[in-house]
Amino acid sequence: QVQLVESGGGLVQAGGSLRLSCAASGSIFRISDMGWYRQAPGKQREFVAEITSGGVTDYVASVKGRFTISRDNAKNTVYLQMNSLKPEDTAVYYCKLVVAVSISSSYDYWGQGTQVTVSS
Repeated sequence: QVQLVESGGGLVQAGGSLRLSCAASGSIFRISDMGWYRQAPGKQREFVAEITSGGVTDYVASVKGRFTISRDNAKNTVYLQMNSLKPEDTAVYYCKLVVAVSISSSYDYWGQGTQVTVSS
């Protein structure tokens, strides 16, 4: 069993910053890819950023240069530093981790979501 706990969301004015965290615990053999997704009201969930076990990162075009994803493998935690926030960044943010629970079994795990609201 693997549990993910997200934190760091909130209300911020446009131009402000927030840092999201997602910590995994439980029966973890290894964590490969770690990522963040978001879902705005009335829209589908979309990819925001990801980081591989080797530290390679990828971002959706709309957040490049403003958001930074990072990971702390010792803490099984992924972070999303969000700067220069815009009202269109308002959404529920979800982390997704690809967790190997054994040498031969990997599963996708999702966080519970954290609300980010950016006021204009």
